[in-house]
Amino acid sequence: MLSQLIDHGHQVRGLTLPRSAAPLHCMAIAAGYEQRMNEVYSWDGQQRGDAPFIVIQHTLVGEGRLDFAGTQYRLTPGQTMVLSLPHAHRYWLERGQHWQYFWMVINGREALRLAREIIDAAGPVYTLAAPVIDRLADACLTLIDRSDITPGEASTASYAAMAALHDGVFAASVAPEQSLPPAITRVIAHIDANLAGTLQVERLAMVAEMSRGHFVRQFTLATGSAPSDFVLTRRLDHIERLLLATDMSVAAIAPAAGFADANYLAKAFRRQRGMAPLQFRASRRLAAGT
Repeated sequence: MLSQLIDHGHQVRGLTLPRSAAPLHCMAIAAGYEQRMNEVYSWDGQQRGDAPFIVIQHTLVGEGRLDFAGTQYRLTPGQTMVLSLPHAHRYWLERGQHWQYFWMVINGREALRLAREIIDAAGPVYTLAAPVIDRLADACLTLIDRSDITPGEASTASYAAMAALHDGVFAASVAPEQSLPPAITRVIAHIDANLAGTLQVERLAMVAEMSRGHFVRQFTLATGSAPSDFVLTRRLDHIERLLLATDMSVAAIAPAAGFADANYLAKAFRRQRGMAPLQFRASRRLAAGT
């Protein structure tokens, strides 16, 4: 369905459907597939009125930015953003950049309830499986392409999008972190989205809404690792992926993984993996026959 949405082409649609005598509590009010290139594009979550609604936005090409209550995210291809408004956040396009995405705006108390559960559990940005993205794209395509869509059909598409998000965030049986307390899951999502940034324990405790000491105890109990050790492990895993999937230099990988410079990265990598980063790349590619 994602390929069909892309083939359909860029389109933005506001839905002005007749009000039902029996209220529908999950209803799209707009949807679109569009691109932004080298232009002023910025949305402030506290400047969009007082009526509550949610935004689902999936990045296909390029990159956007999100400031979510002080936490910074890079919205790269394959990532899905979910926001509940009004809220202290802003998302925007950096000057000179390109951002292509599809999106839906949905309101109704059931949509809001699900969105808040999802955001509380895993934060506002996710990397979802391809089948889940297809379900979101299908809902978006239905909303923008069906000129004669009824309120019931629009609500069905909206529920389908929310159910896809639910499954993508909560129903991944391969993700052991789903059984973790919501605050700890939220911190892990923050870590994974900000590996290039500063991940001090004090900041992670703020994300968890706990005191520093209480957070360290709860995080260690839940994951089996102290926060600093967990962050290092996640960064090293990210470095391995970049070494194997790209030809980036160690100097370029270092800031992308939160290290001050290539020497610091190489020392940490050698200490944990027993070999230098480029030695790791060469040995793994040789073993894979590439």
